Amino acid sequence: MDLGDGRESDNVEDRRDESYGGGGGGGGFGFGGGSIGIGGVIVALVASYFLGINPMTLLSMFAGGGGAPVQQQQQQRPAHAPANGDSGAKFVSQVLADTEDTWRDIFAKMGKQYVDPKLVLFRNRIPTACGTGQTAMGPFYCPGDQKVYIDLEFYDELKNRFHAPGEFAQAYVIAHEVGHHVQNLLGISAKVDRARQRASPAQSNALSVRLELQADCFAGVWGFNANRTRHIIQAGDIDAALNAATQIGDDTLQKGAGRTVNPDSFTHGSSAQRVEWFKRGITTGDINQCDTFKAASL
Repeated sequence: MDLGDGRESDNVEDRRDESYGGGGGGGGFGFGGGSIGIGGVIVALVASYFLGINPMTLLSMFAGGGGAPVQQQQQQRPAHAPANGDSGAKFVSQVLADTEDTWRDIFAKMGKQYVDPKLVLFRNRIPTACGTGQTAMGPFYCPGDQKVYIDLEFYDELKNRFHAPGEFAQAYVIAHEVGHHVQNLLGISAKVDRARQRASPAQSNALSVRLELQADCFAGVWGFNANRTRHIIQAGDIDAALNAATQIGDDTLQKGAGRTVNPDSFTHGSSAQRVEWFKRGITTGDINQCDTFKAASL
């Protein structure tokens, strides 16, 4: 992947030197008056470990809350930009800047204004408008504060645990989370959340799959348009992203955990589905090709 001397985003908050104590206490997570034990936590973390919706949303559903997680009110000090010479932070800053340039242009062509999200670098745990985020949750987007959260150690997991190395695979992570921000700005996420509240568990999972596959497609749309204007993709990059999509399909994760594949429990889509929708975005560059909610089959 060739980002060259591309600009770095001003929307990166570096909170890696901040420490936050545990909140809530006890052996489980409490949402909307309910609580959930460690088994449910593990299920939620596995289900949304990579490129997913905020895992705390899943936990709230498991706990019976049915809606958005309780917001955290812990005060944070003003954030600062990453230090010069931090290669990992520079990479995500450049990728975020590239998504900003791409989506501003796409929104302008739709007669809309794109609002940049923030990207927060953290370690271990972080208070968010969606609840307390933790490293084990993997990268996630919180619509409550319009921020993407990522612990850069996740990229080691991506390479070593999921066998998905490569800078473009790493960029795909960010682009997917920014895809959730796009869904939020377009009102798609709010509609899905309302539908989930009225749905059965299986129906709710099915809606989550369509939301996640659309974010995969949006990530592809970014890749197509960024490459067309800035020529960022090099040989092997697309294969690296497709490999990442394959490695974190729900069926692949369930098999890897020694479980029977159960499509009704999918929250992100199968490996084949994730590959298909990312490919649709990166081959067409057209946001209109990403309507997973009208697709007869995924």
